[in-house]
Amino acid sequence: MATTQSIINVDPEILGGKPVFRGTRVPIDIFWDYLEGGDSIDEFLVQYPGVKREQCVGLIMAARDKVMSDACAA
Repeated sequence: MATTQSIINVDPEILGGKPVFRGTRVPIDIFWDYLEGGDSIDEFLVQYPGVKREQCVGLIMAARDKVMSDACAA
């Protein structure tokens, strides 16, 4: 399973340190905006072909794991 370090890059030299998909200049928050707006991963990937499907799925899985971990710790 992918780790957030293999999916997300934070570098002050890239978009001022905004989290991006590793290997791209595509901000992570744009992906969340697409999903929130009702768009699919496929629609996002058409617009940002430099991002891999595995990165999108890995990001969702990491978010899910974090929510589950936090819920169990409460």
